[in-house]
Amino acid sequence: MSRPVSRVLTLLELLQSGGVRTVAELADRLGVGERTVRRYVDHLVDLDVPVESVRGRYGGYRLAPGHRMPPLMLTDDEALAVLLGLVAGRRTGITAAAGTAGETAAAKVRRVLPERLRHRLDAVLDSLTFTTAPAGSAAPEAAVLLPVADAVRHHRPLAIRYTGSGGSGGSGGSGGSGGSGERTVYPYGLVAHAGRWYVTGRDLSVGADRTFRLDRIHGARVLPGTFEPPPGPGPAERVLTALATAPYRNEVTVRVRGTAEEIRARLPRSVAVVAAADDAGEGDGEGEGWCRVEIRAERLDWLPGLLASLDRPFVVERPDELRGLVADLADRLMDAARGTPPPRD
Repeated sequence: MSRPVSRVLTLLELLQSGGVRTVAELADRLGVGERTVRRYVDHLVDLDVPVESVRGRYGGYRLAPGHRMPPLMLTDDEALAVLLGLVAGRRTGITAAAGTAGETAAAKVRRVLPERLRHRLDAVLDSLTFTTAPAGSAAPEAAVLLPVADAVRHHRPLAIRYTGSGGSGGSGGSGGSGGSGERTVYPYGLVAHAGRWYVTGRDLSVGADRTFRLDRIHGARVLPGTFEPPPGPGPAERVLTALATAPYRNEVTVRVRGTAEEIRARLPRSVAVVAAADDAGEGDGEGEGWCRVEIRAERLDWLPGLLASLDRPFVVERPDELRGLVADLADRLMDAARGTPPPRD
């Protein structure tokens, strides 16, 4: 490739990175004079590349917003970041694209890359393995995600068509279910958690905060008007609290000795709500008090092991059934420590 052509393509790459580039900056990056930069810009314009001239003290050149630029020009690091991001997003279920859009996007990126770089990136992808199984498909459709994000950003009301699990809608800290059907929401924020997308906000039909899964939204439309988001917890904390307090068959309350920070290090916010107990100051003489832990669970059989893993004194307040399961686990652990074989069925 001749040097002028190479520099013209380098100029295109610099402009593709976004923003306004001054003539002096471009001349310095290309190692040419400012008059030559203007000539290179003319070459791009002749090729129908929409380069705009920006006047003023901080003027220069930029690409017209929204223009799709062929060919795709990426450095080695940029190309690797794009492809690994697509692969990781598909594996974790977080890619916000329905069907095979992630795979076709990755194929398009590879197709327009130089052969040398394409082979090197393929070697990375072919040799890469993951320690976890691919997440289930819960990615929202772009037709849902984009209007929801627009409503969140501009604080606009949102009309959604929602289908809850088993006939129930979003869950929220205020209790109850939002139900299926048409909802009008003041959306506070978008949150991606554990392979799923959520929007949290005020459900005007019930007058309470709710959290909705985006993969259960089948239509979203931004409405006129604006609203002011309330003070208090951020969207992520609202979603995690909603997940931890979602209605399940069992409501568990346990008192655990230790600080809230120590207990939260073992119990994620999406699993449990941790707060200082009323008698938190009544410690063991060393300043260590108690916290009350609330957990909602469909089954109780996994909780004894979880509580034992805290490695801290605890007292089960409710339900009574959990006390029996904890005692059974203690007996099994004692038998294992003594080397006593388990009884035959």
